[in-house]
Amino acid sequence: MTIRMTTRAILLASALAAAPAAWAETPADTLVVAHTIDDIISLDPAQSFEFAGNDVNNNTYDRLVDFDPLDPEAGFKPSLAESWEVSGDGLSITFTLREDATFHSGNPVRAADAAWSLQRAVRLDKTPAFILTQFGFTADNVEQNITAEGNTLTLTLDKPYAPSFVLNCLTANIASVVDKELVLSHEQDGDLGNAWLNTNEAGSGAYVLAAWRPNEQVQLTAYEDYWQGAPDMKRVIVRNVAESSAQRLLLEQGDIDVARNLTPTDVESITAVEGVTVMDQPRGRILYMGLNQKNELLSNPAVIEAMKHLVDYEGMANSFLKGQFITHQSFLPLGYLGVLEDQPWTYDVEKARQILTDAGIESGTITTRVRDLREYIDVAQTLQASMAQVGLTLNIEQMTGAQVLDAYRAREVPIFLGEWGPDYSDPNTNASTFAYNPDNSDEANAVGLLSWRNAYAVPDEMNEATIAATLEQDTATRAAMYQDIQRQYQAEAPIVPLFQRIEQVGLRDNVQNWWSGGAVTSVIYRQVTKGE
Repeated sequence: MTIRMTTRAILLASALAAAPAAWAETPADTLVVAHTIDDIISLDPAQSFEFAGNDVNNNTYDRLVDFDPLDPEAGFKPSLAESWEVSGDGLSITFTLREDATFHSGNPVRAADAAWSLQRAVRLDKTPAFILTQFGFTADNVEQNITAEGNTLTLTLDKPYAPSFVLNCLTANIASVVDKELVLSHEQDGDLGNAWLNTNEAGSGAYVLAAWRPNEQVQLTAYEDYWQGAPDMKRVIVRNVAESSAQRLLLEQGDIDVARNLTPTDVESITAVEGVTVMDQPRGRILYMGLNQKNELLSNPAVIEAMKHLVDYEGMANSFLKGQFITHQSFLPLGYLGVLEDQPWTYDVEKARQILTDAGIESGTITTRVRDLREYIDVAQTLQASMAQVGLTLNIEQMTGAQVLDAYRAREVPIFLGEWGPDYSDPNTNASTFAYNPDNSDEANAVGLLSWRNAYAVPDEMNEATIAATLEQDTATRAAMYQDIQRQYQAEAPIVPLFQRIEQVGLRDNVQNWWSGGAVTSVIYRQVTKGE
C-alpha cells in the first residue's frame, strides 16, 4: 500500500509519537478528533461508501454544488459551479464553473475534469454509482450525455427530473471532482486510477490528505491556496479510538478536541467537566420496525395498527436510548426536504388491545431475529413486554449483524428492528426504498428496497406518487408531495419509523463552528476555529 505523506505531516506524526501521554491542550492551529474510522475501505470518491471515508473525502474534494457548513438549513449552494441553467424541456442542466479553483497538484479545476469525474464514476460502477446512473447514465452513453465545453459542463438526462433532485445528488461524495491529469498518470491496467485513489487523493478541497494509516489515524493539512480561503485549522488529526470511555478520558485530559462516539453514560459523566461541552445533532439514520407481510399474523391490518401503539416511544427515548435517539415517525429524517414531523402514534396498550379484540385476535406467536447490538436488543425486549400485555408472544433470536442482514434480504425476518441511513441528500433516497416496490414477487429480488424486504406490496398510487415527486420542477410543490406520501404511508404501511439517531459530540469549549454534517452530509472542518 502506498500512502502519500508530506514532510510536514511526517514531522507532525513524529512529534505526536514523542509527546507525553496527556497534553495540557492541543496546538492552537490543530484539530484532534477521536472517532471510529476502522470502516474506511477506499478513499476513491467513486468507490467510498462508508461514513469515515466520506468524512475524509468531504474535506479533500469539492463538488459542483455543496452545503454551507455555517448555514446547513439553506440546502445546496454553488461550489465549483458558480451557476447553472435548466433547459426548457428539463432534460439538461448546464453548469458554469468558477475559474479560480485549483487542485492540490496546482492544476486548474476545469469543466473537463468535472465531466470526466462523473463519467469515471459511472464507468467504474462501484457501489455508489446508482446515485448517478438513476438519471439514465450508462457506461455506453456517459461520454455523450456528460459533456464539457470551455468552462461549462452539461448533463443530459433521460427524463425531466426535478432540478432539486439532480442537484441534491450532485452533493454526494461520488460527485466529487478529481484531477483528471493526476489520476490518469497513476492508471493501472485501465482502472482509471482506482487502485491509486484507494489510498491517495486528487482533490481541490480545503484539506490535503497527508497520511492514512488504516485502523489508526487520518492526517489532513490545510490547502493554503483553497479558493474559499485557507482554513484556520492547519492540521486535522482523526484518531481511531473505538472505546467511548477512552474517548471521554482523552477529551477530559485535553489530548483531543472532539470526541464523536460517546455513549449516553460517558456523555452524562462529562457534562459537569470543566472545559468540555456536548453538542447534539440529528443524523439521517432512522431506527424502524419492519413487519414482514409474508407472516400471516403480521399481515393483518389490525395487527399492523396495534403494533404501532405497542412501541413505548417516550419510555425508550428517555431511558436506554436517551441522548442517542429522538422519536421520529416518518421515513424522511429531520433536515431533509419534505420532512413530516407529525407523530400520529402513541404508546397505548389498551388501544392496541381493543384494535386486536375488534379484529378477533386474542393470541399469536412470532419468532424473530435481532442483531446483537445492545440498543436493538433493548428495543426488542421492550416490544416483547408490550406485546405480551395483549396476548402476543415475541420470541427473540440474537444473531450477528451479517446473519440478520442475510435473512432480512431473503425476506425471512418477521419483525426487523434496525437502522436505515440515507444514501444521498435528496428525499427520494428514502422514499424510493420505504414507499416504492413495483414488483413484490420473490423473483424481483429487489434487496435494495426495504418495502420488498418486508414483502410490502406498495399500493400503485404510492408507487406513482414517488416517481412523480422526482419529476416535479417546483421545489416547494415537491416538498408537499413528499409530505402527502408520508401521511399515506403512516396510515397503512407495515414498516414503521420509530426514532432518528442523534450524534452527541463532546467538544473542548474553545472549539467553535463544529458541524458533524447533520442529516444530509459528512463532517466539514474548514469553518472550525479555536477561541482562547
